[in-house]
Amino acid sequence: MSKAPSIRTTTVAALLLAAAALVWALPRAAAPDRAAHCTGRRIASWSADSRHTAEFARYGNDNTRVDDWTGGDGTHSVRLPDGRTLWLFSDTFLDRIQPPPNPQGEQHRWRTADSGGTPYLRHNSVVVMSRSGRVERTLTGGTAAARGPFFPDPPGGGWRWPVRASVEPRTPGAQEKVVRVLLWNRTPGTGPWIFGVPHSTEVATLSLPGLHLEGIQETVGRAAVADPGRRVLYGAAAVRDGGWSYVFGGDDPPSAPASSAFVARVPAGRLADRGSWRFWDGAHWQPRPDRARPVLRAGGRRGVGSTFTVVREGPTWMLFTMDTGGGGTAGMRTITSYWACSPQGPWHGPNGRIAPPRPPAADPQYVAAYNPQAHPEFTADGELLLSYDINWLGPPGVPADPRLNGDVDLYRPRFVRVRTAPTGS
Repeated sequence: MSKAPSIRTTTVAALLLAAAALVWALPRAAAPDRAAHCTGRRIASWSADSRHTAEFARYGNDNTRVDDWTGGDGTHSVRLPDGRTLWLFSDTFLDRIQPPPNPQGEQHRWRTADSGGTPYLRHNSVVVMSRSGRVERTLTGGTAAARGPFFPDPPGGGWRWPVRASVEPRTPGAQEKVVRVLLWNRTPGTGPWIFGVPHSTEVATLSLPGLHLEGIQETVGRAAVADPGRRVLYGAAAVRDGGWSYVFGGDDPPSAPASSAFVARVPAGRLADRGSWRFWDGAHWQPRPDRARPVLRAGGRRGVGSTFTVVREGPTWMLFTMDTGGGGTAGMRTITSYWACSPQGPWHGPNGRIAPPRPPAADPQYVAAYNPQAHPEFTADGELLLSYDINWLGPPGVPADPRLNGDVDLYRPRFVRVRTAPTGS
């Protein structure tokens, strides 16, 4: 369980002084008059963004190296101080891309291991994009002969999926900057957790500018909530506001199509310090993750996907998610949005719908879109860049890898540009 740092005191006076110092040291909440200027926002229009979709396809198809990224999901990004962009991917294919036709005679590029065998997934990777927007290299772990995940699998089984990242001071007030990467630690499981049992939230620290992995710290452990169906993994979104980082997460209920959204906040420079995390309990920010309460509760038409994204548009907060409460196939076909005047809500919606393009396939009913992620560092002309992932989810018991390797477009991110407008317009 995540606990506040213990303070050893010998007198009541010392305790009061320590408490006063702590209150003074923590950043103040945003001024309340900002919320007075908050207005509702909705999805007004959208268009496909071919530039970023094509850039990742170009890089993935390039066989100059065969130990770099050729496909993946997750697709989170963070702009570095020198202008480069770091892209974080979960399950990742490397290997060699072959020209069409594939072994089934279809006109698709397809993937093989460099040896000609079957490719396999690494649990994560990091991709570096230049200041000019050109994807240049892939960071992995393991060895040159056997590439592994950049964020190593934890001891005892399981894996790490990177989610949001931010650049922050190494310590509060320090001039030196580092990259903090939120990680989801999951362990193998069976239905209903076919994509792993939620275990814990961790934070990795990367050096700048070298991007060396310095360490990984657990910030919200599994002991905080015994029931994995109620356990929240934080990091689906992270937004800096004043002196705080607001970190959003979701639960993973085994019998419901939608998840509920939660939020924690951490002072800038302390993201890797578990004792600095505070969780919204419906009324207060407090140190116990087991007392966290949803800021957007699943039910009826409302709810979030297991991954979602949050951005600021002036004083208004916007959340984009798959429309998991929309019924039918909306949770794998349609993106919707919510808005609020503070990270803890109340959240209003759903508002607007995006049906993002999916690549053509012989069995389109099995091609899913998921994991919408905002990339505000690429906002242009008032349009937000939003990525989404593509996957093939066939009938129960039918493995996806042969389809994903037989058509590389079925496991690569795609992008859209989104314009928002006031809800009353």
